[in-house]
Amino acid sequence: MLDITTPIQFVKGVGPKKAAALAKAGIRTVYDLLLYLPFRYEDRSRRLKVAELEAGQEATVEVVVQSLHIRKTRRRNFTLVEMMGKDETGSVKAVWFNQDYLKDTLTQGRKVLLFGKFERSGFSLFPEVTNPQFEVVDSSGEDAPTHAGRIVPVYERIGAMSPKVLRRVLHFLVVGMPRNVPELLPDDIRSRHELPTHAEALEKVHFPDEGSELDLYARFRAPAQRRLIFEELFVFFLAQGLRRARNQELPKRRSFRVDDRIREVVRKILPFRLTGAQREVLKVIAEDLESTVPMRRLVQGDVGSGKTIVGVLASVIVIENGAQVAFMVPTELLAEQHFQNIHRLLEPAGIEVALLSSRLKKADRDARVAAIAAGDVDLVVGTHALIQEDVSFKELGLAIIDEQHRFGVVQRAELRQKGYGCDLLFMTATPIPRSLAMSLYGDLDNSVLDELPPGRPTIRTERVSSGHIDRVFRTIEAEIAAGHQVYYVCPLVEESEKMDLKAAVERYESLAKGVLRHRRVALVHGRVAPPEREEVMAAFRSGAVDLLVATSVVEVGVDVPNATLIVIEHAERFGLSQLHQLRGRVGRGTAPSTAILLTYDPTTDEAEKRLAAMLETNDGFVIAERDLGIRGPGEYFGTRQSGTPLFRIADFSRDRQILEEAKREASFFLRSAESRTPSGQRLLRQVIDQWGERFDLVEAG
Repeated sequence: MLDITTPIQFVKGVGPKKAAALAKAGIRTVYDLLLYLPFRYEDRSRRLKVAELEAGQEATVEVVVQSLHIRKTRRRNFTLVEMMGKDETGSVKAVWFNQDYLKDTLTQGRKVLLFGKFERSGFSLFPEVTNPQFEVVDSSGEDAPTHAGRIVPVYERIGAMSPKVLRRVLHFLVVGMPRNVPELLPDDIRSRHELPTHAEALEKVHFPDEGSELDLYARFRAPAQRRLIFEELFVFFLAQGLRRARNQELPKRRSFRVDDRIREVVRKILPFRLTGAQREVLKVIAEDLESTVPMRRLVQGDVGSGKTIVGVLASVIVIENGAQVAFMVPTELLAEQHFQNIHRLLEPAGIEVALLSSRLKKADRDARVAAIAAGDVDLVVGTHALIQEDVSFKELGLAIIDEQHRFGVVQRAELRQKGYGCDLLFMTATPIPRSLAMSLYGDLDNSVLDELPPGRPTIRTERVSSGHIDRVFRTIEAEIAAGHQVYYVCPLVEESEKMDLKAAVERYESLAKGVLRHRRVALVHGRVAPPEREEVMAAFRSGAVDLLVATSVVEVGVDVPNATLIVIEHAERFGLSQLHQLRGRVGRGTAPSTAILLTYDPTTDEAEKRLAAMLETNDGFVIAERDLGIRGPGEYFGTRQSGTPLFRIADFSRDRQILEEAKREASFFLRSAESRTPSGQRLLRQVIDQWGERFDLVEAG
């Protein structure tokens, strides 16, 4: 008998080949597949007699197969399968394309349900339907129909598993529902929110009862859906609460005092006056560092808000207390840039800064790793190279993880383990809607840098249609003539990285050999070898390149104050967050700066919304809210961690009310005596099993 842990390949209708496709989608067990929900439903329950069918009507009819013929056509390898069927009121014709195997299924005398749009042509004596969904009716009458004659679930295709195959497999699982489906929600919570049991919810979410309100299902508000959404969020917030409690109980390696001597060092290092937001966030971080509880803080800041200097000053506090700092960033380009900037700031104070890069020669790398282990390096900047097994610290007091959403959970945990009990500071330049951040990162203390440093110009954003591209070229020429530099970002073609590359190369050649042949033009893209890419970027930073033609590799971490114009070609193809990040490549000096969104017709409604948002505001947090509204959180948080999306079912924007209810119940449960009962402890153990790796709870009691 199947249980929820049975490997999916052993389910009837799956097998090893289909199981491999399912595994790529994160579906490995029976329970995983039961949690793969339909994305919509079709009401195929309305059964009509043949005589009742009207032209253009979608309906289900039950007929007896009279005949079936396969007819070849003039088109090569294209056949028509024509079936005639009848009930007591008349005959109907069904046609399928290239499905010759039906001759073995739809044999004469069999009863079959047909669902589709029925038409009547001028010359036909009976209704016709093309490529209908069909189902052979069980002669005993015991088996309920799966594909017609009921409210039918529609699933996203997975590899070779079509919606129809998935429906058949899931019907088999639902009919023989495993007895060990976990019931995680306490009875009082289920009762309070009028939620069905987990097993009932799984049954009804896949195959709703006849007469169910499809409008509720379309809005994901049917009781079965609400139950599964609530449970997923409830368990998530329990895990979040457990991690916050565990963080409070972790033995901190040491506290870092902030005295007048350290304040004086910080003042000498500062190259400019901090903004009010920077001062406030730094004050809170200093209090965290002085505390006996390990810091777990997320600092959000829009492009150019000055997160790095806040991280550097926090590092000075730790270093002046005799401990080390690790500064982990996602790319070699960003690591190199951070290293140069941080080294320039801290060298006058006698603070030793090192770069740990995968491009170091072995002898140089070994020497640097030895210096870090001996404590001769105060602050080390690096990418994933920091979490290699042979890298150790004499005393790691603070780990800073920049662009934290780009690192997997396991990678972050590996860095933390280099200094168990050390303080952690997460930073991101991708603004997250405030309401969403409070829920998603509720186990972290959250700070926001919502103020730009003085002197930073407001970036003017302009939309130009492709018919006026010559004007764009003249604007580029004028900006370069004025002594400034320009980015030209080539179109994003999601389906093909090769097409991205082709577009970039073609635009580079048209500019470098055409209208801007007298200017210094360079090209950079993801397939350029890292050393060569670094060389081009260094030339651009130094002013040796006037115009940099690039793909979106310049989206994050490139800081060239003299760049005052960015042209984003085919801007309608880019996501809103990406457009905002690209716009942030300019306006980093004091000169007026412009972002040109070069668009091509036709554009979609969604693209128009994105472009309108870019023209209306420069505020990254407003942009983030718009982005969330346009594409939803499933895409907003598209970066996968530990191989799975954050949620299977819940949707932060759609389910905000349920989210608040689940969060409140989770908080109450963790404070209640029920959490300490045997059943409460079983629930918490299941939470740790489900979310342990992501929330670093594997060792929790």
